[in-house]
This record gives sequence, C-alpha cells and structure tokens, in this order.
Amino acid sequence: MRFIKAVALAGTVAIFTATSAFAADVKIGFIVKQPEEPWFQDEWKFADEAAKEKGFTLVKIGAQDGEKVQSAIDNLGAQGAQGFIICTPDVKLGPGIVAKAAANDLKLMTVDDRLVNADGSPIEDVPHMGISATKIGEAVGEAIVAEIKKRGWDMKEVGAIRVSYDQLPTAVDRVEGALSVLKANGFPEANIFDAPQAKTDTEAALNAATVVLNKNAGIKKWVAVGLNDEAVLGAVRATETVGIPADSMIGIGIGGADSAINEFKKPSATGFFGTVIISPKRHGYETALNMYEWIANDKEPEKLILTAGQLALRDNYEAVRKELGIE
Repeated sequence: MRFIKAVALAGTVAIFTATSAFAADVKIGFIVKQPEEPWFQDEWKFADEAAKEKGFTLVKIGAQDGEKVQSAIDNLGAQGAQGFIICTPDVKLGPGIVAKAAANDLKLMTVDDRLVNADGSPIEDVPHMGISATKIGEAVGEAIVAEIKKRGWDMKEVGAIRVSYDQLPTAVDRVEGALSVLKANGFPEANIFDAPQAKTDTEAALNAATVVLNKNAGIKKWVAVGLNDEAVLGAVRATETVGIPADSMIGIGIGGADSAINEFKKPSATGFFGTVIISPKRHGYETALNMYEWIANDKEPEKLILTAGQLALRDNYEAVRKELGIE
C-alpha cells in the first residue's frame, strides 16, 4: 500500500512538474503602438499579472510603425514564441500582420484596434478584444438622462452640446450612442447643437462649445457629450466662461483621464458631473490569459469580445478605480 501511495504521489509530482515546465516554455508577445502611453503601460502591467499567475514568459515590444511591427513579429518567431497580442499602429497593416504571423507559426490576437482587410472590412478570423464605443456612449446617455430626471429638469428647456470630431469613427459612435439614449427618452432633437472641434483637446472643445452657447443664450440648462474627458471638460469650461452655474450643467466624459480625476478633486463641484472609465485590466490580463489558454490547452478565444466602461462620479470615483484595478 505504501508503495502504491508512493507511486501515485510520484506520478502527481511528475505531472505537476511537467505542467510547470510546459508553462515556463510558453512565450507570448505583447506588441503596442505607443509604449509610452499610460493606457498601454497598464495593459502590459495586467498582462504581467497573467504571466506570473500562469508561469509563462511575456515579451513586451513597442512598435510605432509598420516596419517595426514586421521586425517585432520576426523577433518573436526567432525567440521561439508561440503567439502574440498586438495593438497595431495602423489597422490597414492587417493582411501583412496575418501573413507574417503565419510565416513565423505564431498564434495572433488583437486588442483595442481591430485589423482590417484592404477593403476596410474587419479581419474576422483573428480573435479581437476591443472597446464598444456605442455601448460606452449609451452609458453616458443613460447617466445624463438619470441626472436630468433627478434634478427635475424639463428636457424641452435643456440644450445638448455635441462636441464632435467626426473624422474619427470611434468619436462618432460614442457621441451618437449617448445622443440616441437622450432622444429615446424624449430629448428634443432640435435642442442638440453640434460643436465641431479642430483637435481632440480641451481648448479646441472650449472654443467650439463657446460658439454654441453664444448662439443659444436663451437656454440656461445644458448637457454635454464628446469623444473623451477633454471634449466634455472644454464644454464645461465654456459654460463657466459665459456665466452658466455648475448646477445648470451636466457633462459626462469618457476615459477616466487624470484631467477628469483632477476635476473631481476640486473643492467645489463643477459642471463636469462624471466620466465613464475605460479599464485596461481586461485588455491586458484577459487577452494574455486567453492567448496562454489557446497555446497551452488549444482553447481558442472568442472571435470578438467587446468591453464597456463604468460610470464614476465625484463621490465614488476612487472606489470605481479600485474595482477596475487602476488604483
């Protein structure tokens, strides 16, 4: 009996050791287009957590152009990697990335930006995790509608500033997602005013929103939507400039950027009511974990996973950031 137990124990140890050894042999690349950006730094950080948890090697590479992408993939192949995750600097590089991955016998997943074919259609065979711009916009719209109702405002007396950057499809999807919810809840389309910004920063948004406010001076209550926190902050600054009080403005941004958090930290509340925070945790941790499972256990990821954000307000942003793994 002791002999049988010893053999069983030895077998268990052998299986565990073999599994550990295999995990140590797994090497996964994680290529990003802007390695200096906090978003990608956080993705790498959470991917590192997955690597430590499963025992595989993570190779982090910054590739800011097509040539560097091609070189990075060859480098991973030469290192004996089995797969990689990429946020490409140009989605039109898709066919070339797919071909280069195949040439190096590497499994391929994309994150944040989805690869496209020559005709602009998405390459659906490559598993992708991205942000649902429409869903995030809808979350903004739902939060604005809830706050309008809470304040007892008559929607017919409220103006909406659509801070727009229509040359970027994601911006259109976010803004239209928000406005679709407003209109579905009875917000008059005639009260929605376009404020096209020259750039995606606060100053450009301020300039665009100021034009709208000056043209519609009779409206005393406002809401604002835009591509990001900076767009909405620009609209908020514009209302302050023309003398609209903070409690007559509901601006909800997207991103949870430092600019938004700094707004929440001000001694008195401003018209910047909230932000839908986009978390890099799933995009780093989950993609790395999915790639590992694909390599180690032949468990191919879903072809398309879309994530959404979480609303953060002045009184709960710290808890939301902690829940999303950002703090």
